[in-house]
Amino acid sequence: MSPASVDIAKHILMVFGIILALGTACAVIAQKLKMPDVVVFLVIGMLLGPDMAGMIDIKADSALNQLVLIFGSCYILFDGGASLRLKVLKEVWFTIVMLATVGVLITAAITSVAAYYLLGVPFIVALLLASTIASTDPATLVPVFRQVRIKDRVAQTVMSESAFNDATGAILTFAVLAIAMGHGEISISSVLLDLLKQASFGLITGLILGYLGALFIAHEKFSFLQDYAPVVSLMAVIGAFLTADGLQASGFMAVFVFGIMLGNKDVFGFSMGEDEQGKLDDFVLTTALIMRMFIFILLGSQVDFALMNKYLVGGVAVVAVFMLVARPVTVFLCALPDRRTKWTIKELLFMSWTRETGVIPGALAGLLMGMGAPGAKLIASVTFLAILMTILIQATTTRWLAGKLDLLAKD
Repeated sequence: MSPASVDIAKHILMVFGIILALGTACAVIAQKLKMPDVVVFLVIGMLLGPDMAGMIDIKADSALNQLVLIFGSCYILFDGGASLRLKVLKEVWFTIVMLATVGVLITAAITSVAAYYLLGVPFIVALLLASTIASTDPATLVPVFRQVRIKDRVAQTVMSESAFNDATGAILTFAVLAIAMGHGEISISSVLLDLLKQASFGLITGLILGYLGALFIAHEKFSFLQDYAPVVSLMAVIGAFLTADGLQASGFMAVFVFGIMLGNKDVFGFSMGEDEQGKLDDFVLTTALIMRMFIFILLGSQVDFALMNKYLVGGVAVVAVFMLVARPVTVFLCALPDRRTKWTIKELLFMSWTRETGVIPGALAGLLMGMGAPGAKLIASVTFLAILMTILIQATTTRWLAGKLDLLAKD
């Protein structure tokens, strides 16, 4: 091993140590302040980044950063899926499907018009920007609803939407990119077909691996891996993502469905002893916390203040329309037709406010920068503004708003 590689390894190890130490302190502070820890992680990351303290400098396009983002998002999604209940999902499935498909298109359409007029860019660039930030972020929303206990059907609808709409957002982004780069035309039928394929294969992969995981850790006769349930959860999260990705399907959806299957194993006649279940739950909660620390501290450290400042006024205006117009219109158009669920105005208002942007749009913006897409720097700038504004404003006010609307769950 060369001295240079040893120095790099030591530096990375030091950065990881800093993230774990400060992340733990931030988690304690967030708990005391009764606010989502992702907000504090993001702020600390910005303070430690190269533009300020310079203690953390891991590039957004590095393999290490991509590894943290992919695995971290997958594990947080698995944790979110495991917390959902099939009984509740059966009641709200129509709203989830509408928000995760039609809702992304509505959000992108309204935001693109705002970007076109407020930023003065070509419409195709405005549409590419809107498509990038149109999907909500499970890595942000799942932890928020883990810490702020909202009534089941509202929390599970928003979390499920965030898990399913990443595929829609990614497909729409790359469909628009093909036009912007002069490689094709948008075909509604091809976009819908691609979305159906990604969703179906991701769903099937998650169902199969989820059932096998439940079988091997909780079946009365075949649970030979019960003592290794935490390790099984790690293997299965990686396996579900890579299998679905290899099938050109949504790996995030596969991981989320896997979590739902494992979290609802009792529905399939599987059960674990209290000790084994307790060990698995503790492991999942601890691992998900560590993943949140790494994802949001790194994300904060990568904020380019100079780039963001360049498009600050127009970008803030676009994000304001995105938060205050596009999201409410999307929620009311997609949820009101669901007569079976009978959403109340208070529930619709709350869902209109909870649409945090985070890792997935940030990753898409990074990919566009790497590919040299038209307006990529502007898109990256406004995407980071959307991440900062939605997390710092919406995530911090989630508990307050839920209390005002009487949507906090009774302990």
